Amino acid sequence: MSRRDAAARRLYAWEDAVVAPRDRSLVPFARLQSLVDHVWAAEGRHFPPRIRPLPKQARRTVARATRTAIEAPAELPTWVLLHEIAHALIADVDGNGLGHGPDFVATYLRLLVAHARMDRALLEETLRAAAIAWDTRIAA
Repeated sequence: MSRRDAAARRLYAWEDAVVAPRDRSLVPFARLQSLVDHVWAAEGRHFPPRIRPLPKQARRTVARATRTAIEAPAELPTWVLLHEIAHALIADVDGNGLGHGPDFVATYLRLLVAHARMDRALLEETLRAAAIAWDTRIAA
């Protein structure tokens, strides 16, 4: 995850304030692929991204994703994994994604509700309060 652009900064602040306190689970590296496979199948997709170790030189990066791979450390909070899966879901095979725009936020919201069992109304209310847009057609 990158903290460079304004949309990303707002989203990360929202995650820190709203999502992280509601999901303190940590998933060990050895279990990450099975969770990715499960979420990918639940989304009706085939050929999930592969989990790879996050390079040691990536000191300021928590995790990162493309359509074909998710790089992660030795353990990862579930909500961070869902964040990265949302990136992979909206990216094309060449790795081009939509950053942290409305399509990403809607996909991430849907994953948090479905797989982290978070309250949709609370998430939507707090996203609105943080001035973070999402595509309501995708979040359903």
